[in-house]
Amino acid sequence: MAATAQNSASDLILFGTKGDLARRKLLPALYQLEKADLLCPQSRVIGVARDELSTTAYTELVLESLKRFLKQPIENQVWQRLQAKLIYVKIDLSQLEDFQALASIVDSTKRVPVCYFATPPALFGNISKGLAKAGLAAMPTRVVLEKPIGHDLASSNIINDQVAEFFTEAQIYRIDHYLGKETVLNLLALRFANAIFAGNWDHNSIDHVQITVAEEVGVEGRWSYYDDAGQMRDMVQNHLLQVLSLIAMEPPARLDADSIRDEKLKVLKALRTIDINNIQEKTVRGQYANGFVAGKSVPGYLEEEGAKANSRTETFIALKVDIDNWRWAGVPFYLRTGKRMASKLSEVVICFKPQPHNIFHATYKNLPSNKLIIRLQPDEGVEIQVLNKIPGLGETMRLQETKLDLSFDETFKSQRIADAYERLLLEAMLGNQYLFVRRDEVEHAWKWVDSIISAWHISNEPPKSYPAGSWGPVAAISMMARDNRNWEE
Repeated sequence: MAATAQNSASDLILFGTKGDLARRKLLPALYQLEKADLLCPQSRVIGVARDELSTTAYTELVLESLKRFLKQPIENQVWQRLQAKLIYVKIDLSQLEDFQALASIVDSTKRVPVCYFATPPALFGNISKGLAKAGLAAMPTRVVLEKPIGHDLASSNIINDQVAEFFTEAQIYRIDHYLGKETVLNLLALRFANAIFAGNWDHNSIDHVQITVAEEVGVEGRWSYYDDAGQMRDMVQNHLLQVLSLIAMEPPARLDADSIRDEKLKVLKALRTIDINNIQEKTVRGQYANGFVAGKSVPGYLEEEGAKANSRTETFIALKVDIDNWRWAGVPFYLRTGKRMASKLSEVVICFKPQPHNIFHATYKNLPSNKLIIRLQPDEGVEIQVLNKIPGLGETMRLQETKLDLSFDETFKSQRIADAYERLLLEAMLGNQYLFVRRDEVEHAWKWVDSIISAWHISNEPPKSYPAGSWGPVAAISMMARDNRNWEE
């Protein structure tokens, strides 16, 4: 991949380069790519914002961002190489004539323009129009769209239509940063490179699947923004449904973008509708109250700065999801995500069916099922829970649950685990779309989510309160208990 990147000179144009996303994630990711020698020496990074800045001042801003957000000291040689690639262009995104400033410095015959829209989605249409006016909309130009793309299907279609007026689907790269995580990608390897899993990945062997994305943090000063979105739009519509699709999809014919995305789309189409008829059985909404996280007292959602006392926005969701196809008939997928939870945790738990006959009943009345646990963060890795005999003499054979643990940090000590944005930026510059979301995926995800949100509005039931620092409302535990199952914690 390094050789390919070295042969692919790009002009990475960062719209919103002074924003939080660019400074916290994108600029550090570019530094790491430079450090790994994955940026072509002829590539450039063109920062775009509306402020009047010289390239020297922009360079200082980038350096300050790296000092603040990188976890290790800056290496001078790496910084010198990256610094030489930096250019700043002042553009007011509401003024189409300003985009001519790019036309004078970007030549798509020499470098591939890769335009990253790190701005509010309301500006996507205007940026697309401005790029077209500057003569930068034709191939080989690529555009990278940061989420969220809309707040429902209708608004998503408006934004996608605005971009599609000037760019083809082959030019559009929709970001979901979870798809850049090493352990999410490892799902493909686990499923399709290992016969032990590939042959046991259906309703005959699997009892149920759990997907948990838990955060310790609250709204982090973004109460107004978050209150308009909520956990369903912010996390389920994109991150959790993408992970679910990778777990549940059929084997793709090839390891290419459309083969993978075709199979993910089939999963989204097969999701059983949740509406007013089954909303109580299939969903739990929660909202955190005051409590303690990591030993510190924290306010409730309605007590956060800028909060409105009557908000019914959910900060926690638990869902029981059914996939109506042959592979997953009768296998529920339990999804759970929330803020101000007991710990930061993102993981997938594949719970296999128990042994049909127990010959160890004298010492182990009920044999627990084997579990495959895929840890997405913070401690990336894979573990398998199995039963082993406890060493010792005696007539009875005593069993104990043990773990076969593949920690990425331990197993691949010499390999640094790249941040998701490093991988996604690199793949966009290389022109690989398999880690990006196609428009029809976005539409089917929104269609399914919109039905749930509509049912919540019709039922008019407020979210259930849960103390900060817990694992969510008691009702989420009850939802599993009704099926004689428990959350993995």
